[in-house]
Amino acid sequence: MRYLPHTREDMAQMLQVVGVAGLDDLFSMVPEGCRRHGVLDLPEPMTEWELDAHMAAFSGESDKALDGGSCPQIFLGAGCYDHFIPESIHYLLGRSEFSTAYTPYQPEMSQGTLHAIYEYQTLTARLLGMEAANASLYDGASALAEGLLMATRITAGKKVAVSRVIHPHYRQVVQTYLRPAGVEILELPWLENGRTDLSGLGNVDVAAVAVQSPNFFGCIEDLAGIGDICRENGALFVAAFTEPLAYGILKNPGSQGAHIACGEGQSLGIPQWFGGPGVGMFACKSKYMRNMPGRLVGQTRDKQGRRGFVLTLATREQHIRREKATSNICTNSSLCALSAAMYMASLGGTGMRELAGLNYDKAGYLKGELRKAGFEIPFESPTFNEFVVEFPSGFDKIHHRLAKKNVVAGLPLSPYYPELANGHLLCVTETKTKGDMDAFVREVAS
Repeated sequence: MRYLPHTREDMAQMLQVVGVAGLDDLFSMVPEGCRRHGVLDLPEPMTEWELDAHMAAFSGESDKALDGGSCPQIFLGAGCYDHFIPESIHYLLGRSEFSTAYTPYQPEMSQGTLHAIYEYQTLTARLLGMEAANASLYDGASALAEGLLMATRITAGKKVAVSRVIHPHYRQVVQTYLRPAGVEILELPWLENGRTDLSGLGNVDVAAVAVQSPNFFGCIEDLAGIGDICRENGALFVAAFTEPLAYGILKNPGSQGAHIACGEGQSLGIPQWFGGPGVGMFACKSKYMRNMPGRLVGQTRDKQGRRGFVLTLATREQHIRREKATSNICTNSSLCALSAAMYMASLGGTGMRELAGLNYDKAGYLKGELRKAGFEIPFESPTFNEFVVEFPSGFDKIHHRLAKKNVVAGLPLSPYYPELANGHLLCVTETKTKGDMDAFVREVAS
C-alpha cells in the first residue's frame, strides 16, 4: 500500500468509534519499557519524485550526469517537455477499460468512453478559457492547421497570417494543409524583443492571424494586443501553444480575445516517448462550434432522467457526406486525451498554478546564471520555461562533448533560423534541481 488516504478527521472518527482518545492508546498493551518515546529523527518530507531519486541513489542506480554518470540531463524542450507524472495516472491509464486504441462506432454504447472524453473537453475548455472543446486531434501541428482551415471556412477568406516564431514544424504542417486548398500564407517576422511583429498586418485582409504563446523562443506574446488588432481587422485570432502548462499562471487565450485555441497537450501527463504520440488540443468560442473539426461529446438525459453522454457533433468524413465534412480526421488520441484529463484533474487549478510558477522560476534562475557567466540573452521579453541564449562561435564542440556525458545543451537554432547562428534554445522544467543547473553553467562556461 503506497498511500495512506485517511485525513486527521477520518482518524479521529475511527478512534471515537473504537473508544480511545488517541493513536497511542491503541498500543497500551505494549509494555512501557518497549515503547519508543519522542519524535523519530526523520528527514523533511519529499515529493514522490525526490523520494524516487533518493532511493535510486541509495541503490547505486543513479549518478550525476555531469560527473560522468549515466543519468541524462536534458535541457531541451522545443515542443516536447519533460515533466513529472503522478504515479496514479500510470495506474489508472493502464486499466483495461481505457487501454485500447479502438474508436467506438456505436458511441452511445460506450458511456464510459464518452464520459471520459466529456471530462477532457470540460477541463480543456476551462484551461484555455474557451466555451467548447473537441475530443482532441492527432497533435499540436495538425490542430493548428485545422484551426486555420476552420477560420477560412468561417470567414470565406483565402489568406492567413502566421507568426514566424510559431514552432517551425507546425508551420510546415500548416503549409501542407493550406496550400492545396489555395490559401495564401503571410509570414509575420519577429521583433528585437522576441515577440511577433504585427506591423505588417496594416491594411492586409486576412481570414485569420495565428500566433503562439509562449512562442518558439519561449517569449510570452501580448495576446490581448493581438486580439485587439484582429477585432479591428475582422480577422479570427488563432492562439497556438506547445506548452499548455503556461496557462497555469498566464492569462488564457479565451480571456485575451482568441477565437480559436489549439496546440500540443503532451506536457499534461503524457511521457515524451521519443517524440510521440501526443494530443492535439482544440477549443473555440461556441458560435464557431459547428465548424470545428473532429468530434464533440455532449451531456444529455435519457427517458428515465438519468445523466448520459452522446456524440453530439461528428462533422467528419466517416459520419457525413464528404462535401459537408469539416475535416478528414479519422479518430482522435483518446488515450492521450484521457491522460491529459487525469493530469489536469489530479493537479487542479491550485496545482497547475504552483507547477507553472515553479517552471517559470527555474527557467528564470538558469537564464540569470548564464547571463552572470557572460552569455548573452538576445530577447528581453518575459519567458516561460524556455529561452534563447547565444553561445560563442565553436560551441558545437562543447555541445558534442556534453552529449557524450549525457547532457543535451539545448537546441541549436541555426537550422530553423539562420539569423540566430549561435542561438540555442534551452528549457528547464520542475525536473531540474538547482544543482543540475549550477553544474550545467559550470560546464558550458569551462
